[in-house]
Amino acid sequence: MPFQLIFTEQYNKRAARFLKRHPGLENQYLKTLQLLEMNPQHPSLRLHPLSGRLLGLHSVSINLSYRITLELLIHDQEIIPINVGDHDVVY
Repeated sequence: MPFQLIFTEQYNKRAARFLKRHPGLENQYLKTLQLLEMNPQHPSLRLHPLSGRLLGLHSVSINLSYRITLELLIHDQEIIPINVGDHDVVY
């Protein structure tokens, strides 16, 4: 059963800023979101839990430089993206 992405207004603003700064990444970004909906455990996403102040969140990779942090609610089949950007921005 596929997951459902739940986009908050705050995340949509962050994503719009990210895509404005990095228009060349739009296709990779959209492909990452599609894959996340179909199979969050897909190896190319490199899904992993975060620790420290981001404990309870997970991260997936858009590419080697850019990430999406997210809240992964497996029991409800929902994924809520939190932030998008390079390593220093999202962590």
